[in-house]
This record gives sequence, structure tokens and C-alpha cells, in this order.
Amino acid sequence: MSQTDDSDTSEKKTSKLPLLLGVVIALLGGGGAFYAVWSGMLLAPETEGMAETPAEPLEPVAFVSLDPIVISLPRSSAHKHLRFRAEVEVEPSYQEEVAALKPRIIDVLHTYLGALEPEQIEAPGALARLRGQMLRRLRVVAGEGRVRDLLIAEFVLD
Repeated sequence: MSQTDDSDTSEKKTSKLPLLLGVVIALLGGGGAFYAVWSGMLLAPETEGMAETPAEPLEPVAFVSLDPIVISLPRSSAHKHLRFRAEVEVEPSYQEEVAALKPRIIDVLHTYLGALEPEQIEAPGALARLRGQMLRRLRVVAGEGRVRDLLIAEFVLD
């Protein structure tokens, strides 16, 4: 019986050594590979000898600044006022025409923002939805193809 016990213990000790060596080698290899990629020795973008490609020219664009709008919110709101300021991105050939419509644009935006419930303004993600609604109204007022976008510069509840 003693011979069998000795051979079992020696087999158990030797069977753990390859596993331990495999783990150590894998950790060293993984660490070395990580360092090689992180430091840029492997898989780094080639920058030497490559000519930078010039950026494409931007399309012509023009902006019409809108006067700031202050909306008084109802007493049920946690805030007293909404301050709003924006720029209208227009086709350059229509800049003067859209600028001449500023009073009408301000009126449409003021009316729309004033008609909103406080929950609609304060809701998460409300700004993106409101911006889309205002842009649609601007396009109706200015005429199709004149207004490209509405850039909100200030939307503050205080």
C-alpha cells in the first residue's frame, strides 16, 4: 500500500507544474502583447511617409441671428423663465430674405414656446424634440429650401 500512496502523491505534484507554468507563460505573453499594442510597437497607424489628405471644402453656409426670447413660465413650474437664443442656418442666397422675416420667426417661436406646458420643457430629452418642432415651423414661415437648421445657442430655465 505504501508504494501506491507514494506514486499517487508524486503524480499529483507533477500534474500541477505544467498547469502553473502555462498560466505564468499566458500572463507574461498577454502582458507583453498588451504593452506592445498600447505603446504602438504593434498595430500602430503608419504616419511616416503618408501624405495628409486635404479636407473637402465645406458647403457655403450663412446664419441669421435671432434676438433672445424670454418666456414667463406658469406658477406651477419649478422655474420662472425660459431664456432662448438661436441662430438659423440658411442657404446663402436666401440670407437677406430670411433676415427680413426675423420678426415673424421670433413671433412663431415665442408663440410656440409660450404654449408649452412646463412638463414638456423640463422633460428629459425635451430639447431635441422641441428643436425639431421649431425647425419645422421655421421652414413653414421662411419657405421650403431656405432654412437648413436651427442652432440653439441658449436654452436656460431659471
